[in-house]
Order: sequence, then C-alpha cells, then structure tokens
Amino acid sequence: MWDVLSWLFFIVFIAGLIVVGGLLIRGYMTGAAPGSGLTGSLFAQKAEKRLEVVDQANVDGRRRLVLIRRDKVEHLIMTGGPVDVVIETGIGDTRGDLQIDPAGATIVRTPRRFGQAVGGQAVGEG
Repeated sequence: MWDVLSWLFFIVFIAGLIVVGGLLIRGYMTGAAPGSGLTGSLFAQKAEKRLEVVDQANVDGRRRLVLIRRDKVEHLIMTGGPVDVVIETGIGDTRGDLQIDPAGATIVRTPRRFGQAVGGQAVGEG
C-alpha cells in the first residue's frame, strides 16, 4: 500500500516539474511582457543602466577620485577621506572637442584661447 502511494506522489511531483518547466520555456520563447503571467518578470527586457563608473584613480593610500556618469552627465567625486566630496558636477561629454587628423591618424584637440575653459566660456564668466 505504501509503495503505491510513494510512487503516486513521485509521479505527481515529476508531472509538476514538467508543467513548471513548460511554462518557463513558453515564457522564454515568446518573450513574455512584464506582468503577463508567471514568467513575465523573469524574461522581460531589462531596464537601461543609468549609472556607471567611467574612470577612477588613486590619489593616495586612502583617497580615490571617481568619475561617474548618470544620464549622460558626469560627476567627479573624491572618496575615502574623512568626508566624501563632490569636486565637480554636471560635466558634459568632453570628447566632442577631439578630432581625428586623417593624414596622420592622430588625435588633435581644438585650439583654445588663453583663459578659455573647456566648455568655450572664458574663465570667470558665469
């Protein structure tokens, strides 16, 4: 009697695994939208990353400069000291002033006047 019940529970368990596997495969193959059934949130397209570490450099044994980008705007932060400090914020994409010289295949920076900042404004202008 107990042998029959244990085999019956085993068959029900295997059938349940097959059903769950079928639902997962169907959700994967159809590219289910978020919120559509059991597998919608598993196989939905991931949201675009808004935050990334662009570059980092050690200042000394404890402090570190970190350049992060959030929504296409860069921020320079110093971490590791007694207080974390935002050094510069709202840095735009500075790679726009670089040009490639087709003759020598070198990178050439757009020339600037004396006292002109990277953004094109003179130092002291606001």
